[in-house]
Amino acid sequence: MSAARAPAEWMEETMVEAKKLKFGVDLVTFFHPGFWGVDSYDAIIAHAKAEPRAFWDKILDAIEASGVTGVEPTFSPFNWRDAVKTYGSVEAFAAELSKRGLSLASGFFAELEHGASIADPAVQARILASAGDYAAFIKACGGEAMVIGMPMRQTPGAEPVEFVDLAAAQPIADFLNRLGALTAKHGVKLALHTEAHSMFCSSRDVDLFLLLTDPAYVHFCPDTAHLIVAGADPLKVIERHRERMVIAHWKDAIGPMPVDTPIDEKIHERHRPYFCGFGIGRVDWHAFVKLLRDTQYEGWAILELDAAPDPIADIAAGLKFINTALAPTYI
Repeated sequence: MSAARAPAEWMEETMVEAKKLKFGVDLVTFFHPGFWGVDSYDAIIAHAKAEPRAFWDKILDAIEASGVTGVEPTFSPFNWRDAVKTYGSVEAFAAELSKRGLSLASGFFAELEHGASIADPAVQARILASAGDYAAFIKACGGEAMVIGMPMRQTPGAEPVEFVDLAAAQPIADFLNRLGALTAKHGVKLALHTEAHSMFCSSRDVDLFLLLTDPAYVHFCPDTAHLIVAGADPLKVIERHRERMVIAHWKDAIGPMPVDTPIDEKIHERHRPYFCGFGIGRVDWHAFVKLLRDTQYEGWAILELDAAPDPIADIAAGLKFINTALAPTYI
């Protein structure tokens, strides 16, 4: 920094640089009973069904109040179909975003994570149809990417053993190529999310599936916390595949989970104690944003705080951390 530049001038220029990134939030952030004044996750779902307009208005108002400008829908009751049904049309939902100064950043597609094998042609047809509808919605609302969760792994030691090897990965990669080609027709990029305990969470998993998929159609959404929970170094993984990154989930974590963690319908709840506030976990945020700067990345940064009890304050605190502790790194 030149001695001739006043601190205020330097900070102003730094903040301009930081604004190359657009900050949004994944709606899983609002999946905490405390935010809704209820005592269970089932009660949140019941409230969403009973009073959908109040439910969605509260979410969108909270996002506006937090300071971020982007929205990433996810699973029901936070998914895009729920939003469209609530407001009456895609255009009406887009208008609700716009009047709050918000826009659709992306959409999370969770239909590969659990359920029937995607080797089944009927399952493939259903997923392709659903993804096509979702991509059309994302594009209509000004979004850029469909973030997709990969099939979950088997609990280590379970029988019969299901190996995630080349033979298992190849047909999934082929389907991902087809899925990416479909979303591309709508002007939406398919981005693989590094979900812990999925087939796409360790360093080797990311290398394998990005090798087997076509970079013209299949892109990359690193999630810093999920990579740590899976035992990977997010900086090393992102460095190897930074040219494939079109969106990123920003989240911190305290460390890896035990290797024998059961992988079942409760796995996402088991993840939550390992996630933490920005700057108090193991993510080297300065190195991370330096990598983004050197890559000239200017896309969406999705601040994801799984089931935060006070999401407005937590998101605002994350933005403050970014715009104070991290902003100088953008220069």
